Amino acid sequence: MSSRLRCTAARGLTSALKPSRLLATQSAALLFPPTPTPSATSAARTYATAAYGSLSLPADYVSPVKPPTARPGDTRKSQLLRTYTSLIRTTPLVLLFQHNNLTATEWAAVRRELRTALAAVPAPDTELESLASKVKLQVLRTRIFDVALKIVEFYDPSKVAPTTVSTITGKKTQIKLDHDLSKAAWEQVQAATKEDSPLLKNSTYAELAPLLVGPLAALTIPAVSPAHLAAALGVLTPSPPKFPAPSKKKYPGYWDPITQSGLSKLMLVGGRIEDKAFDLEGVKWVAGIENGLDGLRAQVVHMLQSAGMGLTSTLEGTSKSLWLTMESRRSVLDEEQNPKKESEEKNE
Repeated sequence: MSSRLRCTAARGLTSALKPSRLLATQSAALLFPPTPTPSATSAARTYATAAYGSLSLPADYVSPVKPPTARPGDTRKSQLLRTYTSLIRTTPLVLLFQHNNLTATEWAAVRRELRTALAAVPAPDTELESLASKVKLQVLRTRIFDVALKIVEFYDPSKVAPTTVSTITGKKTQIKLDHDLSKAAWEQVQAATKEDSPLLKNSTYAELAPLLVGPLAALTIPAVSPAHLAAALGVLTPSPPKFPAPSKKKYPGYWDPITQSGLSKLMLVGGRIEDKAFDLEGVKWVAGIENGLDGLRAQVVHMLQSAGMGLTSTLEGTSKSLWLTMESRRSVLDEEQNPKKESEEKNE
C-alpha cells in the first residue's frame, strides 16, 4: 500500500470546520462587529444597543478633540506641519543650511562639537544659562517647512469667523475652527500666495523662498544671543578673524576627519531672525554685536543721549545769540533816545 501525502491546506480546512472553531468565530463576530464602510453615512452616526434602542449624533456635530481639517489630521505629514509651525512661531533665531549626504556618524560628530562649543559660552544673565542645551540642529522636510512658513507668515486666526455647530446633546454653539490644518488657514494661504498678491512681494517668505530648495537643515536657537550665535558660526562656518574655528589643542574632536567631512557638506544659506530674513552677511553682523543685545541697547541709549545733548546745545545757542542780539539792539535804541544824558555823564 502506497504512503499518504500530507496536505497542509486540507488539514487547515478540517480544523477550521470543527464545531468549536465555528462557535469561537461566531462569538468573536458578535463581540467585535466589523467596521462600517464610509458609504454608510447614516449608519456611521447611529449606534444600536439591546437595552436602549438607537442613539444618533446631530449631522453638524463637531468633536471637540478632533475638529475637521483640510488635510488628513492623523498622517505624519500633518503632524510634522504642526511641529514646524510651532517651531517657527516660538523660535526667534533660525539658520538654514544646505546639507549634502551626511552620514549618521557625521551628524553625530557635528552635533557633539556644536554642543561642546555652546556649553563654553558664558551666560550674561540667568535667563541664558540653559540656552546651550536647547539649541538644536535638525534635518527638515523642505516642502513641509515651506508650507509651514506660509501659514505662519500669511495666516491670521483672528480673521476666522465662528461656525455654528451642535453639541452631543443637540444644543447649538459657536466655535472657531482656526487651527493650522483648518480650511480657513488653507484658504488664506492660497489667497495670499498668488503671483499678483502685494502681500507676497513684501513679505519675509518672499525673501526666504529662493533658499527653500534641496535638502535643508535648521539650527534653532530659542533666544537671540549673539554670543551663542557666534560660537555656532565658529563651529559650522568658521570665518576668521571674527569667527575662528576652535583650537586643535582645546577641541581635538573638531579636527577629527569624520567631523571635518561632515562640516564640509554643510553650507549656510540664510536665516530668519526676529521675523526678518537675513543673508550670510546679515547673520554675521548679528553674531558680531559686542556684548550681545545689552551692548546694542547701550549703544542705542548713548546715541539717543548724544542726539538729545546736541539738540539741547543747539537750542540753547540759538536762544543765547538771540538774547545778545536783542540786548545790543536795546542799548543802541537807548543811546538814540537819550543822547543828552549820555553826554552829561561823559562830561562829569
